Formats: sequence, structure tokens, C-alpha cells
Amino acid sequence: MNQEIEKVECLIIGSGPAGFTAAIYAARADMKPVMYEGLQPGGQLTITTDVENYPGYPDGIEGPMMMDHFKKQAVRLGADIRFGIVTSVDFSQRPFTCVVDEKKTIVAESIIIATGASAKWLGIPSEQKLNGSGVSACAVCDGFFYRGQDVAIVGAGDTACEEASYLAKLCNKVHMIVRRDTFRASKAMQHRVENTPNIEIHFNSETDEILGDTVVEGARLKSTLDGSLKTISVTGFFVAIGHTPNTSIFKPWIHMDEQGYIMTKPGSSYTNIEGVFACGDAQDKIYRQAVTAAGSGCMAALDAERWLSSQHSA
Repeated sequence: MNQEIEKVECLIIGSGPAGFTAAIYAARADMKPVMYEGLQPGGQLTITTDVENYPGYPDGIEGPMMMDHFKKQAVRLGADIRFGIVTSVDFSQRPFTCVVDEKKTIVAESIIIATGASAKWLGIPSEQKLNGSGVSACAVCDGFFYRGQDVAIVGAGDTACEEASYLAKLCNKVHMIVRRDTFRASKAMQHRVENTPNIEIHFNSETDEILGDTVVEGARLKSTLDGSLKTISVTGFFVAIGHTPNTSIFKPWIHMDEQGYIMTKPGSSYTNIEGVFACGDAQDKIYRQAVTAAGSGCMAALDAERWLSSQHSA
């Protein structure tokens, strides 16, 4: 059976703020970008209720609606946005070869990777049931909504400590749930948390259940030492046990760090392979905000445009 092959100038893999911004800039530059949205069209913001920290929305906006605005703008400017998942790539030579949904082959002059990252979850049913109704994986995004309230955060690394410190400035009390008897975070971050009076640390504890029917009302903690249970009353529950970048299909070709985040050349979106660019949470493990992702999507499209121009004039 003959496999369908399509040639494109610029292929954007993944959506979200980075991918859609790249599509907007690439379309305006007449690069005729084709985007495949991936497994979660719109990215992590589609599971975020209210976004209040993105400039230009003075009254805030729901995450899915904001991503719909991004998508409509990209389409209006000429981006070809399609539902589908890039299942394999071959970056060994240019033009690059990508397979979509294991059946359609795309041959692309340039690639922009915007596959994002996925938050790691605890894996308990109540966590998914109450996701967006008090359960969040981003304290910086959602902490504002719990000003003056009691919240809980799970995690033991630097990110968890940073987010606990952030929440402590907003919230009445922060319960920090740590599975072992010590932190994995740096000593400086540990000291900051331990010296913050409204953070209560629950060592040797894991989450047995998040309580509440339609919104978070509390959490039941289980001792990892003796299995005993205790309940804390909270209205917000934050999971800070890390993120997994959605980059596994690129590993044979693209340089990454030990966590799988794509390494880009400083001050740019260039990867180790000429013609392949990366943006958003697939390469950013520090900021992970919609606005920084959008900015890096702009960078990737501009870098790709300049690189393509240099190839055409060579």
C-alpha cells in the first residue's frame, strides 16, 4: 500500500501557547506552517479553569477559551492546524521525515517542536475528579484563587519548596506533604520552608484521598510508618512532584538533559540539529508559564524563518 506523503515548509509539532504563537508568526512570514495538535490540543491550559496572569485579559479568562483564541488567530493568518499525533520522526537528513498517526508521512524543510510537558500526578481517583475544582499542578498559576485560605501541597524537591513558599505569601496556612522523613530539595530551599511560620510539614506522609464531592474540602493523609490516618481541612490541593516533557520520540536525534527537556542554544530556539527548533515547556523546566511559552514560540518561528531564508539564499 502506498503511504501518503506531503511536503511542507514548516511543520509545528504540538499546540498550546508556544505552538500557536509559532504558528501565528510563521503564517505571517508566509512559511505556510502546518501544525499537528497532538494528544492534548491546546496543551496544559485546556485543563486550567481561570487564567489571571496572562497580559491582555484584565478580567481573566478560562484556559480552554484562551487556547481557542490563540488557535483562531493562527488559522485566520493562514496556519493549517490539524488534529493528529506525530508518532515518529527521522532527523538524520534534510528535509526531515515525520509520520502522523502511524500512517501519513510529512516531509518538512523545518521543524518546530512545541510538544510541551505533562504534570506528574499521584494517580488517585479523587485527584482527577477534582482537577480544576481545587486540585492543581501549578501554584504560580492558581495560588491567587486561594488567598487567605488553607491549602496543601505534595512534593519534596526544589519546585515543591518554591511553590510552598509562594503559597505561604498568599494563603493562611500551607500543609506540605512529604513522603519520606527528609526533603530532596537543596539545603537553602529546605531552610526557607522550615523557617516559614505558616508552612506545616507532614513528613512520612502520603495522600490517601482528596476529600470533597464537587470542590476540595480536605485531604486524608496516611503515615508511611504505621499506616495511621489523619485529616486536614484545605480548600486547595497542589501537586508538585514534577513534570515529564513530551519529547520521547525525539530522543534518538535531539540533545536533552537527564529529565528529557530539549537543550537549546542559549538565547535561541536552535537545537543541535540545524532546521529543528524547540519552544515552550518541552525545553523550559524553569518558568513553565503560558506567557514565557508564547514568547519562546515567537522565537522559534523567527529563528526558523531566518534559517530557511539562509538556506534558500545559499
